[in-house]
Amino acid sequence: MTASRRSRYGSALMAVSLALTGCSAAMSSTAATSPTAREPDDGVEWPLKFKAHYFDAYCFSTYGCKVHYRGRLRVDHPDDELQPSSEALGDKYPDILDAGMGPIPNFPPPAKVSWRAKDGTPLEAEVDIGEIFRDELIRHHVAREDATPNATSGAPGIILEVNDRTINVYMRAMIWLKQPRDPERPHSNYRDDIIKVFSRTY
Repeated sequence: MTASRRSRYGSALMAVSLALTGCSAAMSSTAATSPTAREPDDGVEWPLKFKAHYFDAYCFSTYGCKVHYRGRLRVDHPDDELQPSSEALGDKYPDILDAGMGPIPNFPPPAKVSWRAKDGTPLEAEVDIGEIFRDELIRHHVAREDATPNATSGAPGIILEVNDRTINVYMRAMIWLKQPRDPERPHSNYRDDIIKVFSRTY
């Protein structure tokens, strides 16, 4: 891609971003002339943001765990059966957790969770996914200079975990890299780290 095409592509992406966020013409003009706001002409829209997401929920060391999100009962465990602990997964935890329901436009009402802790204590919670991710930024561990121009699909996974008395919320997004992480594995040109964004014990 030539420098002029990269410039046009970068300008188009910036225009779309400004339209989505509702920035005024005056604000965009100020940003364009500010040295601190000027972005590299690399065709990458940065920071990475999302307007839709996937969702899933998991429960460990709980009885009768139920998770409602976007009007659907995503988890419905028996009231009299203690779910295995996350420790039972060994070193696969938490990397094994993923999200499969979606894509879901940002953001439905808060997730509703009810369960009994390992000691039998009944608990309830509302988890406001929209508040946790109100900035709509994709969480990841990739430097801008390492990401490809089309670094992400724009719909990361959001994972809600109930673990005994604690609720954790993670984000998982596949970010494409310019170079493979392992030179001997050409298809390792991505990262999909699972990143904890929220945690609360009840």
